[in-house]
Amino acid sequence: MATVQLISSSQQLIIYSHFYFYGDAASEQLAKQIAADIEQHWNEPKATIQYKGNKFNVLFEIKGYYEPQLQPETVWYNTDPKLFYFRIEEYSPMHVSFVDGLGCNTGFFKLENLLQTSTTAAHEYGHTLGLVHPKDLDIRGRGIPGMMYPRGTICDPQYQYDSTKNPGENGGTLAPWHRHVTQSDIDDLKLHKLKFDHNGFAVLGDFTSIYHTKYLTEE
Repeated sequence: MATVQLISSSQQLIIYSHFYFYGDAASEQLAKQIAADIEQHWNEPKATIQYKGNKFNVLFEIKGYYEPQLQPETVWYNTDPKLFYFRIEEYSPMHVSFVDGLGCNTGFFKLENLLQTSTTAAHEYGHTLGLVHPKDLDIRGRGIPGMMYPRGTICDPQYQYDSTKNPGENGGTLAPWHRHVTQSDIDDLKLHKLKFDHNGFAVLGDFTSIYHTKYLTEE
């Protein structure tokens, strides 16, 4: 989910997403780093779209805030589509980071995933914008993997955890730090289909508004 602004005078399409992080593993430093990572990755391709015959540059404005005292009601009753709420903990009930649906505004980050690679948050952000994992997960011969390819994807050796391993075996799949946002990822957002109001704003996705409580670790 996000707020999208179309600015005809500067030929820009800006996607606004402001993340509020809570949980025992969250911190102000981590909040700022996650936001910077997402913004850097999604602005990297310097993508463009065609809208009503005109070319627009696509820009992402991502901000991150540490909100240790976040109350469930703040999440439940939020009506601002640019606001996201993610809990960060060392333990995840799904053992990985996850979002609460496609095109959503809430989710859960596992700290280990965030520390392992800067693409974890950027990949999950793609899901919040409505993107799914590609169906074809054997991309040998296609070069740099796009951001939405999941762990386990078969790829060229130089993008594997271990380039000496055979494809598909332990170490022979996509190492997530090799993922990059591509123009194709932006195309898949179908931004040209958004309906903008008279002020030039539109909403991408919908509210999930789920507040995550802390999960107990397995014994």
